[in-house]
Amino acid sequence: MQAAPLHAAAEPATPVAAPAGQPRMKLLVPVSPSRRIWLGVAFFAVFIAFWWAITTSGWVPPHFLASPWKTLQAGYDLFATQGFIRDVGMTVWRVVGGFLIAAVIAVPLGIAMGAYKPVESFFEPFVSFARYLPASAFIPLLILWVGIGEAQKLSVIFLGCFFQLTLMIAMIVAGTRRDLVEAAYTLGAKDRGVIRRVLLPGAAPEIAEALRQVLGLGWTYVIVAELIGASSGIGHMITDSQALMATENIIAGIVVIGLVGLCSDLLFKKANQRMFPWSLLR
Repeated sequence: MQAAPLHAAAEPATPVAAPAGQPRMKLLVPVSPSRRIWLGVAFFAVFIAFWWAITTSGWVPPHFLASPWKTLQAGYDLFATQGFIRDVGMTVWRVVGGFLIAAVIAVPLGIAMGAYKPVESFFEPFVSFARYLPASAFIPLLILWVGIGEAQKLSVIFLGCFFQLTLMIAMIVAGTRRDLVEAAYTLGAKDRGVIRRVLLPGAAPEIAEALRQVLGLGWTYVIVAELIGASSGIGHMITDSQALMATENIIAGIVVIGLVGLCSDLLFKKANQRMFPWSLLR
């Protein structure tokens, strides 16, 4: 008599329908890239539709808020006839310049503060104090010290980025797993080797992410810097348009800032993924 097999062949599982009333969204469950794009586009579509509705219906006077179509026309006119591309280029140069100056100093200082506790104890109180000071409050002093030229605008962006970035990098490096550091010392590594082979590779993706986030702060400060004593830049165009009550130009300038900032953010993110592919495994 032949014994029956202990394990029968497994039948393909049929998907079970979600019970009625169960939410379609679950906590912390990621969405697919295509759905993420569509959801983002959907929000912009809803926002523009709402903007169009309140302007065309007369709820808001046109001299207070221009319609999307009028803003689009103003943007085309700015680039086609008024040389607005030069203003955009000057603003981008100021943001990148001030940000790079801040990063060149903040990255090594932040790494030193995160790696060595005495260095952190020396710098951290002042850095924590200074990061709460609005960079725009220094504009009158900066005008007295360096004038109203490019140095003043770069200094505003530097002050707005430097202290935030320094503290963020220090916290990232200080959060390195202690067991990895101890293992490196056990294997005979010196301080320089631990920093180069343990601290930096582990913290590099998060440092790059901190740089990307702080670059966004630079865009918020450059317009403040250009509102005073500037003869070019997006902020200068916005100031001139405000005097003429040209709200369509003001909104067009704001939209351009958002688009350029979004493009720089996406490029920064892609560059980070290429340079640090292991960060995608987290």
